[in-house]
Amino acid sequence: MRLPVYLGLLHKSEATLARSFRQVSEGHGHEPDVYFICQALAAQCDGHQQALAPVIERYGEVDKDDEPERLHADGLSEIRSGPVGLLRDLQDLYLLASLVDITWTMIKQAAQGLRDKDLLDVVTNCDGQTKTQLKWLQTRMKQAAPQALIVAE
Repeated sequence: MRLPVYLGLLHKSEATLARSFRQVSEGHGHEPDVYFICQALAAQCDGHQQALAPVIERYGEVDKDDEPERLHADGLSEIRSGPVGLLRDLQDLYLLASLVDITWTMIKQAAQGLRDKDLLDVVTNCDGQTKTQLKWLQTRMKQAAPQALIVAE
């Protein structure tokens, strides 16, 4: 069974996404909506990790050192400044959240195959929140794009 590989990927990806949301929140604190919403979304990711704990206890988790090559998420290395920097940072968050989202989808497929109702309940709750995170990021990028890409600095 390879489910522990993807549980490990999801667990670490949620942690990376939470850390990255906090980093963007702090780095772009002059944008109040970005600050407060990114903090709230980071807390959701923390909750997802907690919800995964009983699942990982039951099925196990493969350590990053034992993962197949390239099966991991890297967080933001540094925060960029200015309107284009905000747009790029939000885009990086969107990519991380997309990885988390598709990983939840794959785990959901496994949960259905295993007929694991408890795991399905965790996936349904957490994946729904991840989809909401993606929608907010997409909306915020659309809002930031005209200012960042058209207005001269």
